[in-house]
Amino acid sequence: MAQLSYLPHTEADIKAMLERIGLGSLDELYSDVHAQFLHKGPYALPDAMSEQEIREWFASLEAKNAKLKVFVGAGAYDHYTPAVIPYLCSRSEFLTAYTPYQCEISQGTLRYIFEYQSLICELTGLDVSNASMYDGPTAAAEAMKMSIACARKKTRVLLSKALLPHVIKVVETYAKFHGVEIGYVPATDGQTSLEALKAELAKDDVAGVIVPSINRFGIIEDHTGFADAVHEEKGVLIEYCDPSALAVVKTPGEWGADIAVGDGQPLGLPLCYGGPYVGFMAVKKEHMRKMPGRIVGQTVDKEGRRVFVLTLQAREQHIKREKATSNICSNESLMALWVTIYLSLMGPEGLKQVNKLSSDGAHYLKAELLKTGKFEDVFPDKPFLKEFVLKPKAFPGQMQKKLEEAGFFAALDTEEGYVSFCVTEKRTKADIDALVAIVKEG
Repeated sequence: MAQLSYLPHTEADIKAMLERIGLGSLDELYSDVHAQFLHKGPYALPDAMSEQEIREWFASLEAKNAKLKVFVGAGAYDHYTPAVIPYLCSRSEFLTAYTPYQCEISQGTLRYIFEYQSLICELTGLDVSNASMYDGPTAAAEAMKMSIACARKKTRVLLSKALLPHVIKVVETYAKFHGVEIGYVPATDGQTSLEALKAELAKDDVAGVIVPSINRFGIIEDHTGFADAVHEEKGVLIEYCDPSALAVVKTPGEWGADIAVGDGQPLGLPLCYGGPYVGFMAVKKEHMRKMPGRIVGQTVDKEGRRVFVLTLQAREQHIKREKATSNICSNESLMALWVTIYLSLMGPEGLKQVNKLSSDGAHYLKAELLKTGKFEDVFPDKPFLKEFVLKPKAFPGQMQKKLEEAGFFAALDTEEGYVSFCVTEKRTKADIDALVAIVKEG
């Protein structure tokens, strides 16, 4: 492998490093890779360009992306991002800030993480939040592991079948490689079944139960009796939540849940082709020592001034690996700042307005789609906020294609044969009417 001109290492450097690891050439580093997968010949890099030329080149690449109006949710929601957020997050003290370990020089970073934690606790109604996680599904997986640590001698965790499919898949993957047995609670009439949950709990091996606050069908679930049933069997109740909706629906704390997790993306983070997002986790105080990741605490210095510092770090960098609660080695700190600014700007009334506009639009869209005669209402009596499912009377593929051609991303297929729609405050009445018109033509 020829040395590339932009690599700083000399031939002598490379030779010394290869000798240290017992290899004779750079090619030997890839000896385990089959020859058919190794690139041969020059790299397909363009010639040198001027600044103007390269801007135009990237613009031509960006123009290939279809820009659709999003009428789909499924865990990622197209909410409005106030313009000030990316401006503030791009400031160098935030954008290039490294680790908060050195509290003497990291007060700015520690401060906004502390404020983030405080806001998450206020949204969820629980006592303690960590300093963010990778995304919603991995936060749910960490909560699954945490429930095993909290409920000793119990080895099984139950997942509601009404959870988002990708959340279930990620939890299943974590469980497989951590020796955790997964069980399932079916959904009856669009709602996690309490009776089926009680039957599983009676087997006396359940450490934790994960249920959705708003489920895969968009239905706001009624968790009356869930916490009592789980706690009677010494288990942990975990709620997977849309944090934006927690401004207007019953919180995990009010339902008696022990742990709340979810994705912070609805709090102003752009869809951005799937990331970066930010997971959140909040817990009751009695479980905080089992919580993974970082926690920022507030204290005072020797002069009595308010200061912030990392605390309660049960991570593998600080203790024996086998005693660590998680292998989370970083967090989406910049995204946590994004969420913090969003929540500070919106405030309680702003969040309520976001949910009201989204709900009004979603209910209007559902009513207009049913008027077309092309759908059946699957759950007519169930409450929903901004997302809902309908059963198409014909195969939806052609309708989806026509919607996409008209500039809409809508009517997402579900495994039950339904199609899912979602409306946020960004979608206008004109947008909704235009979508419905395409459906009528179809």
